[in-house]
Amino acid sequence: MDLDAYVAEHDGEWRRLEQLSRGRRLTPPEVDELLALYQRATTHLSVVRSRSPDPILVARLSRLVLTARAAITGGRRLRLADAGRFLTHGFPRAVYRAWPWWSGVAVSFSALTAFLMFWVSTNPESAAAFIGEERARSLVESEFAGYYTEFMPGSFAFHLWTHNAWLAAQCLASGVLIVPVIWLLWQNALNIGVVGGVMIDHGSADQFFGLITPHGLLELTGIFVAAGAGLRIGWAWIAPGPDRTRGRALAETAREGMVAAVGLIGLFAVSALIEALVTPAPMPTAFRIGIGAMAWLAFLGYVLVLGSRPEPTTH
Repeated sequence: MDLDAYVAEHDGEWRRLEQLSRGRRLTPPEVDELLALYQRATTHLSVVRSRSPDPILVARLSRLVLTARAAITGGRRLRLADAGRFLTHGFPRAVYRAWPWWSGVAVSFSALTAFLMFWVSTNPESAAAFIGEERARSLVESEFAGYYTEFMPGSFAFHLWTHNAWLAAQCLASGVLIVPVIWLLWQNALNIGVVGGVMIDHGSADQFFGLITPHGLLELTGIFVAAGAGLRIGWAWIAPGPDRTRGRALAETAREGMVAAVGLIGLFAVSALIEALVTPAPMPTAFRIGIGAMAWLAFLGYVLVLGSRPEPTTH
């Protein structure tokens, strides 16, 4: 895709959408225009992500879509007490209640990824079949390490944040169908497994694990939580239990899934900062991994301690 031509073609629409989203009172025709431009901008964002994921353009369109969505949906003012209750009860409890699902996803994903790494590293011809010999060589020599320093940290972090949040949203939104979630997990396991296998086969295992572990612990846990919550929603429809109708079971699990989705936005922001600032930093590998491990353990402790508390009663 010719990115410059694409921007030139749609820049006028994006500027107009930005103008309409600034918060002033709109006339009925302007509201209709805002809705139409918002729908187009979401399509443009999807196209750019899939065909030419330039982080600066993705960041611009992501901000534009979020601002427009806020202008369309509105909503009541968030109170400090609401935010505190969400952080100390709502989010950790939603994640904790889904732990059998996302821990199962984590174990299955890790086992599959380890098998793929082993297979590719012990069968070098498989790497050529997956990505080609030239790409494999480039990956080992410069591409893998260069990925973390190719862009400015700020734009790189924002790109990672929006990408992972979008992936988590897809897992939750498609959870009721189950198969799309499994497909998304397979695609990610295949990517990590093939890249890891190629790096191991070429004697660069230390570089691979040294770069992927600091942010990967927290980032992948967020994906596991989203996928587990999505699969839990789908299973609630299939097997609602003896005391719930399918509609009630689906509504309850979907509501908890949405709570988890909102909280994961913050988790992915932290993992994106680690990937953009810590992963490529010129410091000892053990120190970089230690930072990532501390963030990961802090999240697990947060969920375990706050999520397992009895639900507060209201008077």
